[in-house]
Amino acid sequence: MDYQEAIEFIHSTYKFGSKLGLSNITRLTELLGRPQDSYKIIHIAGTNGKGSTSNMIHDVLMAAGYRTGLFISPYLEEFTERIQINKVHIDKESLARITSLVKEKIEIMLEEGYNHPTEFEVVTAIGFKYFQEQNIDFLVLEVGLGGRFDATNVVSNTLVSVITSISYDHMEYLGDTLEKIAFEKAGIIKENSSVVIYPQEDNIVNTITDIAKTRNARCYLTDKNNIEKTDGNLNGQWFRYLKNDVFDLPEVKISFLGKHQLYNALTALRTLEVIKLSGYNITEESILTGLASVKFAGRFEILHEDPVIVIDGGHNIDGIKAFSKAVKENFGDNKITLFFGILKDKNPDDVLEYLIPLCNKVYTLTPNNPRAMKASDLDALIKGSYNIDVTVIDDYENIINIVKNAGKNDYIAFVGSLYMIGDVRTILRKEYL
Repeated sequence: MDYQEAIEFIHSTYKFGSKLGLSNITRLTELLGRPQDSYKIIHIAGTNGKGSTSNMIHDVLMAAGYRTGLFISPYLEEFTERIQINKVHIDKESLARITSLVKEKIEIMLEEGYNHPTEFEVVTAIGFKYFQEQNIDFLVLEVGLGGRFDATNVVSNTLVSVITSISYDHMEYLGDTLEKIAFEKAGIIKENSSVVIYPQEDNIVNTITDIAKTRNARCYLTDKNNIEKTDGNLNGQWFRYLKNDVFDLPEVKISFLGKHQLYNALTALRTLEVIKLSGYNITEESILTGLASVKFAGRFEILHEDPVIVIDGGHNIDGIKAFSKAVKENFGDNKITLFFGILKDKNPDDVLEYLIPLCNKVYTLTPNNPRAMKASDLDALIKGSYNIDVTVIDDYENIINIVKNAGKNDYIAFVGSLYMIGDVRTILRKEYL
C-alpha cells in the first residue's frame, strides 16, 4: 500500500458502522502482539473538553522530556493529526506500512469468523502499533465514543483515567440521562488505578466515584475554586492555581480562551499531579512551558484580529453554551457574523437559542459528513423561528470573498461540526495563517 491506498482502505471501513464492543479490537490487537501494553496510558473520556485536556497533558509531558504519543479523533484537516508523537504527525510511509499489516491481520480475523473491524477500530490498531514501534513513554489516549465499549478501552496499562465534562451526546449509544452517559464514560476506569474528574454536577461525579469504588480506584476531584483567572486577551488567558500542594506554580498562561478552558486546565493539572505522585519527573518549569505552548486548532481559535475571525468546533449543546460564554467574555456586546453547520443528530433546534442572539447575520453550510444537516434545511429552520438575515452557502470557496469584504471591526465566527470546521480552516489559513 501507498499512503493514498491506505487512506482509501481506512475510509472504506466506514460502511461497517460504529459498533460498541471489545471483541473485535481485542482479537485484532492480539494478532498485532498487543502493542498497547508497551507504554503507560493516560486515558481520557468525556463529552466535551477531551481534546483540549489531552493536548495540555501531552505538551507538559513532552516539555518534561518524555516521548509522548497523542491519539485523538476526529481529525480537523489531515488524517495524520490523529496519531502524533511530540507534536509530529505519523509519517505517510509508516501509516501505509502499518495499515497493510493491520489489513493482513483483519483477513486472518475474518477467516476465524470475526466481524470486520470498524473504521475507528482499524485506526486505533494502527495507532497502537505505531506508538509501540516508536518506543514512546506515555500515550495520551482520547476515547472515540463512550468509554466502556470504546475500542480504546482494550488498554490495560493505564496510569490514570480522566473524565472530562459530561453532557448529552450520542444518546442512542450511551443512554438518555447524564448518569447513564457518565456510567459509560467511567467504563475506562481500571482496577487499582487512579481517576481524575472534571468539576461538574454532583450526580455525575457521584456516578463516576461509585464505579471507581467498585474497582478500588483512587478518585481525584477538582474544585473550581482552585483556579483563578488573573488576566486575558485574544491571545490567551492567565490564571493562578490555588491548590499548589504538589506544585508551587506562579501565574500560568494558556492560549485557550473561555472559562471552560480554565476548568480543562484545572483537570489537566490535577492529572499531572497524579502522574508526578506516581514517580515521574513533572516539574513546575515543564508545566509552565508545556501549557504556554499548547495550541489546539478549532477550539475558539483566533485566526485574525482585524476583523476578528474565530473558529470553534462546538457541535453539541454544552459545546455551544461554552462558545456563547466565550463570545460574551471576549467580544463584549459586539454582534458576530456566524457561519454555522451541524449534523442532524446534534439537536440543532436546541443550540440555536444560544447562538442566534449573538448574531447580526448567519450563513449556513453543509458539513462534509453523511449525517450532515443540509445548509438549506438549516436555513429554513432558522428562518422559521428567528427574525434574522440568513444565507445559504453552497460552495465553501465563497467564504473567502465574504470575509474579505468584512469591516476591520467586525467579529466573524465559524462554529459547529468539526467536519465543517476542518474544511473551513484549510481555506482560511491560506489567507490568514
